[in-house]
Amino acid sequence: MTTFKAACVQNTATRDIEQNISWVCERIDEAAAAGAEFIALPETVGLIEPVNEQIAEQTYTEANDAGLLAFREKAEKHSVTMLVGSQLIRLEDDRIVNRSFLLDCSGNIQARYDKLHMFDIQLANGEAYLESEMISPGDRAVITDTPWGKLGLSVCYDLRFAALYRALAQNGAEIITIPAAFTQTTGKAHWHTLVIARAIETGCYVIAPNQCGHHADKRRSWGHSLIVDPWGKVLADGGAEPGIIYADIDVAKVEQARNRIPALSNDREFSVEFQ
Repeated sequence: MTTFKAACVQNTATRDIEQNISWVCERIDEAAAAGAEFIALPETVGLIEPVNEQIAEQTYTEANDAGLLAFREKAEKHSVTMLVGSQLIRLEDDRIVNRSFLLDCSGNIQARYDKLHMFDIQLANGEAYLESEMISPGDRAVITDTPWGKLGLSVCYDLRFAALYRALAQNGAEIITIPAAFTQTTGKAHWHTLVIARAIETGCYVIAPNQCGHHADKRRSWGHSLIVDPWGKVLADGGAEPGIIYADIDVAKVEQARNRIPALSNDREFSVEFQ
C-alpha cells in the first residue's frame, strides 16, 4: 500500500512540560479519531526553554523522558506511526542531543536521528540563538522504513542545508520529515520557500510540523506547518494558531514526479575553478 492519511500537530510549547504533553496527547487522540495513520509532532514538542542555562535541569534520558513515554503509549493505543519531531534527550555521558524519533504502530522506537546542524545565528534585529552552547550535534543522516515507503529524518535548521536532503533522496527516501520550531522572524522570511524547495529538489513528500506562537520570554515561532507533495504543491498549511492539519499521501506520486524531472539522476561531478 502506498497511500495514507498524514497529520501534523502544531503546538505552542512553553516551560510547562506536563501541560505541553497533555495538550499534544489530546491532539494525537483527535488526529487518530479523524483517521490519521501517520501523526507528526514538531521539534522540541515537549519543552521550549529560551534560556540555555536552564535547559539541562529540564532534560532526561530516553527511559525517563515523560513526553517520549506518553507519545509511545499513544502510538501503541491508536496503532499509528508517529514522528516525535524531537525531544531534548540527555545521554549517558551527560551530553544533550536534539533527537527525533520515528515510532512504529506498536509504540516501539524504530529510528533515532540527532539534529545535525546547530542553530547558531545572530539576526540584524538583535535576535540571537546559540544552540551549540547546550546541544551536541549528530553526525549521520538517517533513513528508515514505514508501511508506505522510505522516510528520511531531519530537524528544523537542517532545512537550510540542501545537500542533506539530496543525500536522503538519492539513498532512497520518498518521504522527508522536517519538524521545527522555526522562529517567527526567519519563518516569515524563508519557511514556505525552503520547505517547498526541498520537496521539488528531491521529488519527495515533505511533512513539516512547526511550532507556533509565543512560548516564553521573547521566543516566538512561525507556525504554518506544511505538507507538500513531490511536485511542490502545498497540500495543507497550519496557519498561525495551534491545531492539526491533514493530507492524503500517495507515495506512488514520488516516482511520477521524478520521472518528469529526473534531477536526482542527472548529477554531474565538477570542479570549482577560480579565474
